[in-house]
Amino acid sequence: MWQAMTSDTLDNRQAIEAAVVRVLNDQPVIDMHTHLYPPSFGTPVRSSAASADPKGLMLWGIDELLTYHYLIAELFRVVTPAELTPERYYAMSRQDQAETIWKHLFIERSPVSEACRGVLTTLQKLGLDTYHRNLDGFRTYFAEQDPNKYVDRVMALSKVESITMTNDVFDDNERQRWLDDPSIGEDPRFTAVLRFDQLIVDWPHAAGRMRDWGYDVADEPDDKTLAEVRRFLGEWFERTRSIYAAVSLPPTWRFPASCHGHGDTAARAKAGHDVLTGAILPACADANLPFAMMIGVKRGVNPALGGAGDMGFKSDIESVGRLCAEFPNNRFFVTMLARENQHELAVMARKFGNLMVFGCWWFLNNPTLIDEMTRMRMELLGTSFIPQHSDARVLDQLLYKWSHSRRILRNVLIDKYSDLVDTGWGLRVDDIKRDVRLLLHDNFTNFLKG
Repeated sequence: MWQAMTSDTLDNRQAIEAAVVRVLNDQPVIDMHTHLYPPSFGTPVRSSAASADPKGLMLWGIDELLTYHYLIAELFRVVTPAELTPERYYAMSRQDQAETIWKHLFIERSPVSEACRGVLTTLQKLGLDTYHRNLDGFRTYFAEQDPNKYVDRVMALSKVESITMTNDVFDDNERQRWLDDPSIGEDPRFTAVLRFDQLIVDWPHAAGRMRDWGYDVADEPDDKTLAEVRRFLGEWFERTRSIYAAVSLPPTWRFPASCHGHGDTAARAKAGHDVLTGAILPACADANLPFAMMIGVKRGVNPALGGAGDMGFKSDIESVGRLCAEFPNNRFFVTMLARENQHELAVMARKFGNLMVFGCWWFLNNPTLIDEMTRMRMELLGTSFIPQHSDARVLDQLLYKWSHSRRILRNVLIDKYSDLVDTGWGLRVDDIKRDVRLLLHDNFTNFLKG
């Protein structure tokens, strides 16, 4: 039935803009994919309220912000081998590394890249003075912070309601922390996601590790091995109270596994396929957990740069579609690293309700690309996607990643709602509130429920 326009109907761009800004600023977000941890996992940063844990996983503070791998890669764009080599850089203390990056990327040239701008936005959001470029002053501020209270402050300023961790069961440091103290995962501000790339991309190595841990698995996945993998996953889903499972996959990943290639490569692909279909997806179905695939990473393109030397390449969309079709009772979160994949991925999501597209990942987390991808996804999928996740590795990055992303989403929504009103549609503030909550919160929680 036709409804008359009401007093809260928005009929011009100025009113739409004011409403969108207000609603976006008020809506808390669930950050569905990060590499962040609570203080219970240890912090390597010294402060007045906590001693340092050299292998601690909670990264925060100015030195961690400045030594983020994006900035390390950027540093080696501007220094010569005579000035600095990666080997010499990685031999430095964290403080000296940070000072080197500050000198070359912030003092000797304007910090206009998104990674550099992000550091400055973060400091600004914390109320710190960026005008005078006082690195020691920033360090003094962070040294005065209590890590636990600082988590609350960052979450409040970034309007993040919940932080979703990435918990790699094959990382010895993290795995042992879970085994020593299962209560480390009980911080209500954080939820766990079990990560296990090696089960798919390097089964021989994963099998060896699992045998060391007491699981009866073979190098070639037989029925008994697959049952053991399901048991292993079930135990760790329960131990970590994970809300979904996740893997990062190379651009060469295919489903079903290709029978082509050299012996070891083909055998690894076949083993990973068998573990995926015979153990991982059944275990996720048993636990009613979605399975997240982040596709397109090629590790060690420049090995000298360490973690800063990875890259992304175009991947195979048809493999995603075949997986969704063959396993209709599983739910799949998918993000892809190559810009060239984004249109096909959004179109594929139109075909499968068990596929949820999420985020602008890694090298796509730049304003021009986030804007392009968000507009394209909205034009194809309406509001049925998750526009962003922070992928933050340093707690403070939440401040800039969500500030920058909300601004981009604001511009997209203002344009799309203005187009809608031009058709004569009666747009209300409550419509905007509903849509923004779906995009930043409920699409994720509803997909978790199934």
